[in-house]
Amino acid sequence: MDISILEDLGLTQAEIKVYMTLLELGTSTAGPVLEKSGLQNSVVHRALNTLIEKGLINYVLEGKRKLYQATDPENFYHFIDEKKRRFTEILPELKRKSNTLKKKEIASIYKGIRGIKEIYNFMINVKAKEYNTFGGGYPCVELMGEDWWLNLHQRRIANKLHSRQVFDETVRKVGGDISRLSMSKIKYLDKEFAQFQETVIVGDYVAIAVFTENPYAFLIKDKFVAEGYKKHFELLWKSAKA
Repeated sequence: MDISILEDLGLTQAEIKVYMTLLELGTSTAGPVLEKSGLQNSVVHRALNTLIEKGLINYVLEGKRKLYQATDPENFYHFIDEKKRRFTEILPELKRKSNTLKKKEIASIYKGIRGIKEIYNFMINVKAKEYNTFGGGYPCVELMGEDWWLNLHQRRIANKLHSRQVFDETVRKVGGDISRLSMSKIKYLDKEFAQFQETVIVGDYVAIAVFTENPYAFLIKDKFVAEGYKKHFELLWKSAKA
């Protein structure tokens, strides 16, 4: 069972281990939790206290002993809702701070597969007329998987964002699947054009994603840079074949 989502929700490794141990033990004092989890005494007690604060475990007193028990896993929904509520409270201030930077050029680096996914999700949500890309050979498809690419373009289409893309012959299969979707046009260059990276231009944004063993990506917001990459794209589009 993949429980990494619990870490994404903000639980520490110790909290996760203590919570999962209590699920297995049922009602228990701290001793069995300490023994089964293999954690240090101070770590277990700290985790028990923070999990109580988060509403994920509770306890009853039996004489002088505390008997701990994990609450119903559905309580995670309450935990998530509380985090969402707290975030909603500060969102207006975050937006105000963000708006002060809107006219400035930006350049950011994203690392790992999660970073790649984040940057592509950002690009398909940019309000613009068209989504243009070039590059993106077989290494890009192999790293992310065909299903992920198809899902990305289905979400792009749901955002009513048209696309023109220049691929190379090594990815004609997945290119054919994408081109059969609406609002999607693809042309191809020779397989010698195959690359480990893809350049994406949408509005004033340019993203360059590198699909090596340790993937990373750059995001640039600059109207003049985007115009330059768009000219390069148009040259490739004219020389590519359907």
